[in-house]
Amino acid sequence: MSETELTFLGTGTSQGVPIIGCGCEVCTSADPHDKRLRSSVLVERDGVRIVIDTGPDFRYQMLREHVSRIDAILYTHGHMDHVGGMDDVRAFNYVMRRPVDIYCEPRVRKTLERVFDYAFAEQKYPGVPEVVLHPILSDAEAFNVHGVSVMPVRGMHYRLPVLGYRIGDICYLTDMNAIDESQIDKFRGVEVLVVNALRREKHISHFTLDEALAVIARAKPKRAYLTHISHQLGRYEEVRRELPENVFPAYDGLKIKV
Repeated sequence: MSETELTFLGTGTSQGVPIIGCGCEVCTSADPHDKRLRSSVLVERDGVRIVIDTGPDFRYQMLREHVSRIDAILYTHGHMDHVGGMDDVRAFNYVMRRPVDIYCEPRVRKTLERVFDYAFAEQKYPGVPEVVLHPILSDAEAFNVHGVSVMPVRGMHYRLPVLGYRIGDICYLTDMNAIDESQIDKFRGVEVLVVNALRREKHISHFTLDEALAVIARAKPKRAYLTHISHQLGRYEEVRRELPENVFPAYDGLKIKV
């Protein structure tokens, strides 16, 4: 049976934690668990390395985890805290001597082509990121990434459709505030569910802590981890103590094997 390993590259919200100029108890905490880069994960299965989202902290995350090869990038949506680091793919191009495969929906492709227009120009400047774009045209069926089956999971980020992904017995959801029961069926009873939990107060486009716990209760995974956490949720140790016994706040650098 194949083993899947997930590494949390970042577990913070769009501004990260600490936030510039903030003096709250979370942003000034000395606990390394309260230092959160922009949300992203690395998934390794059957020797294939897949990154989900490349935020502005992508370069540092790769250096911190000593990653010298990636096989593919999956994008959840096109907001800058999830795509802003794509330029650093060129370091992998140089080391691996080949392009990196990118899987995303057409609307995300348009964002990449606009923000990183130089990477898609007809006459490319030497050294730009080299990628091969693969469209995700449907959330109804799994697709293949270098021999690894990936099931897309549809959710809503306010009015923006976004994708989560199930790889093996791990499902990763971020930047959602609504998900249909038909989509939960895709990962019901998984070993590990990762879901965003921004803060305690209602938010227009992200699950609150209570809403995330409700998704977990509906899906009934064996274990669940919270990510895309803002400084408004509270300090890591305080949050950890109040969660159900099978639910944990994720933190940067945490590794999980299934």
